[in-house]
Order: sequence, then C-alpha cells, then structure tokens
Amino acid sequence: MTVFRVSEAASLLGVSDDTVRRWIDAGRVETVAGSPVRVDGVGLAALAVETARAAEDPSGVARSARNRFVGLVTRIEADGIMAQVDIQAGPHRVVSLLSREAVDEMGLAVGSLAVAVVKATNVIIETPRS
Repeated sequence: MTVFRVSEAASLLGVSDDTVRRWIDAGRVETVAGSPVRVDGVGLAALAVETARAAEDPSGVARSARNRFVGLVTRIEADGIMAQVDIQAGPHRVVSLLSREAVDEMGLAVGSLAVAVVKATNVIIETPRS
C-alpha cells in the first residue's frame, strides 16, 4: 500500500496542508494507522480525480479527443514560418509548434484563452526510484 505524508498529499492535490488536515477531520481523506499521519494512496487517487477542475471549454464543440487543456497563452515565439505557443492550463504547461500563419489567423496573443488538444500515440509514465 502506498502512503503519503500530509504535505506530499497536499502538493499532489494542489492544496494546502491545512486543507488536507480539514479533509481528514471531515472524513474526506482516508488515513492509515500510525504516527505521523499518513494518507492512503488509493483514497488520495480517488480524491484527485474527484477534485480535478478543468476550465470549461469555451468552444462548445464535441470532439473525440479527451486530452484537452483549457488555459491562457503565456508566450508566443514567432520566427519566419513557425511559432511556438505556450499555454498554462492549471498546473500544466503545454507547448505547441505551429505555423506563424495559424497564430495570426487565430488571433493568438499573450493572455488569449486557448484550448490545447493533444492526440498522441505514445504516453510515457515514470515513477520515482525506491
């Protein structure tokens, strides 16, 4: 069974240690017996899914792609034909390379609302070494 310290659980959920402690007191987060307090990894994973909040997609269009990140354009580097666009979507930074013409046609600028749609054939998963 994987367990986490309160501070680790808070960091993974993007909340404060105090919030995790309040959730423990309210029974929203399961702990394992012992001292110091440890949070159960299975319960933490379920809570992470439950509390995940993505910004609402402004397009209102249904798509088959599930990896969609709604965020704000934070940087545009355009040079000649190509451009790099950085989007901050919650805790995720998404970087896209596209034509400068596409950036101009979409009216992208720093501070613009944008949706990054990721369609990939490979997903690499890493874990820390024990």
